[in-house]
Amino acid sequence: MTRAVKGNFGYMKAKRLMVLIRTIIFFAISLALFVAGYVTTGKKENLLTIVAVLGCLPACKSMVNLIMLFRARGCSEEARAAIRPLEGRLIGMYDMYFTSYQKNFPISHMVVEGNIILGYTESDGCESAACQEHLQTMLRQGGFKDMTITISHQLSKYCKQLENLNQMPAGGSPERDDAVRVVLYDISL
Repeated sequence: MTRAVKGNFGYMKAKRLMVLIRTIIFFAISLALFVAGYVTTGKKENLLTIVAVLGCLPACKSMVNLIMLFRARGCSEEARAAIRPLEGRLIGMYDMYFTSYQKNFPISHMVVEGNIILGYTESDGCESAACQEHLQTMLRQGGFKDMTITISHQLSKYCKQLENLNQMPAGGSPERDDAVRVVLYDISL
């Protein structure tokens, strides 16, 4: 199994599989410890039961992570086929899923160029204005001000925006763009 790298196409699918396997293993270890304690002592009240119960803590944390990942949807193959040829010199980030206290924002594809961030979402439930505000706030906290963020729900409109951005002269420095991407990776699932 290959390692899931945030920002690559198929990240959500690979990450879901890894977390599913990890969750099953964590619960299996706790169950095995409980059964071993019960078999060796003949009763539930033993030291291995305590260890098994404590082992449920990371297992439950992993289960919560798994639930979040199953709610998140990545970029579809059709959208990737349309977007990939238009990326040009831009570095595309796929399968981004941002969470805030009020809402979650699934972003299928995103690019950073200078002070411009373009994003495309396939989800009808993703509120563009709220997503843009959330990302603005997080980037400001990360030290990046004056960013123009546009989230689009229409693939054709997004593809046209990518074409236009590629035709513009490169703005900003690659190091700064990488730093913005790192902040975006850090705040996404």
